[in-house]
Amino acid sequence: MPIQRQDVEYITELLNERNYKVLRSVFDDMNSVDLASAIESLPQEQALIAFRTLPKETEAEVFAEFDSDMQQKIVEAITDTELSRIIDDLWVDDAVDMIEEMPAQLVNRVLRNSSPETRSLINQFLNYPENSAGSVMTSEFTKLSKDMTVKEAIEHIRKVGEDRETIYTCYVIDADRHLEGKVTVKELLLANDNELIKNIMETEQPFTVTTDDREDAAKLLAKYDLIALPVVDAQNHLVGIITIDDALDVLREETTEDFHKMAAISPSEKPYLKTSVFRLAANRFVWLLCLMLSGMVTGAILGSYEAVYSSIPVLVSFMPMLTGTGGNAGSQSSTMVIRGMALGEIKVSDIFYVVWKEFRISIIVGIILAAANYIRLLIMYGNLGLIPLVVALAQIGAIIMAKTIGSILPIVAKMLKIDPAIMAAPLITTIVDAVTLVLYYSIAGKLLM
Repeated sequence: MPIQRQDVEYITELLNERNYKVLRSVFDDMNSVDLASAIESLPQEQALIAFRTLPKETEAEVFAEFDSDMQQKIVEAITDTELSRIIDDLWVDDAVDMIEEMPAQLVNRVLRNSSPETRSLINQFLNYPENSAGSVMTSEFTKLSKDMTVKEAIEHIRKVGEDRETIYTCYVIDADRHLEGKVTVKELLLANDNELIKNIMETEQPFTVTTDDREDAAKLLAKYDLIALPVVDAQNHLVGIITIDDALDVLREETTEDFHKMAAISPSEKPYLKTSVFRLAANRFVWLLCLMLSGMVTGAILGSYEAVYSSIPVLVSFMPMLTGTGGNAGSQSSTMVIRGMALGEIKVSDIFYVVWKEFRISIIVGIILAAANYIRLLIMYGNLGLIPLVVALAQIGAIIMAKTIGSILPIVAKMLKIDPAIMAAPLITTIVDAVTLVLYYSIAGKLLM
């Protein structure tokens, strides 16, 4: 159950009373996620006291659940001894995530107070490209030899398991650290003690390379329903694993970033309520300015067809409906294509198939909407001559072009190594509006003038 307001109030009361003995017992009954949430909700001074009240064995676990701002405040406030203990107890991937969000002077302090082994691992992880599989993996995994017996493997897991992020899946490597296979603890427990690991290990398994995109690695982990995915270097040496919790974090961050781009907002790494008004405004201003400038094209188009709508003013009243329908139709197609590419269902090579499919959909949808609109205009406005036909034809053409554009642009963006999410609703709507107006007034000019 998530942390409740009354829980935070009780913790605050215990802190005010300096009843640390009872407070520690309260903390013992809470999991690390709820503890971090409760401590983050306290004023800074009380939060630090509460953190220092935690049992030493849970400090690092709770610290890893804090957001970057809280972690920075803790690092700034605690002693070098406390910092050293926390850093050495953190999983390396959590330590790397923390360091990547901190200013240089705090990074130097963190590294200075880390053990040589931890510092070496952190530096190694920091050298991997940003957003790569290597940057989110952990090096705390369980290694086995194929020549071990099941009994020896279980004894080895008991010996090293406490320092591993996960022990359920163990990886089999040779003397040169090449990945050879994997075996689960369930398989070990059910096998005969004298059975060799090479006889029960699974040799065919998905893996990722350190330089692969982290989102692709997370999707691979989800595709095969794994709890961990091995990460190898260019020489097929096993260097780490990506666990399911890290994969979920990656997918959440990537999804959030895509939503921001689809709404024409520059991505922000901080939560909404913790991001300043000026930062939020800056994230939106640039995109809105670009869309505003591109929207000026619509004004130029209207200017070039002034003679048409000046002669038949009623044409203007149907513009919002046509541009709105076209924009929505394009957004539907782009959203489906972007989602399909994100899930690996659509590849760049499928562009012609996608366009052909959306073209057929647009004809069906366009004819149905145009027929409904044609009947509506006849009923509501009576004798308008050929205007209902002009509107119906323009609507069919607008939907066909909108869905074609909406399906092509995300795939083209992928081909150009641009995030397809950028080619989402706002940009496509702007393009479709311009194309719809050209089509509408061109048909009107031909049939009515």
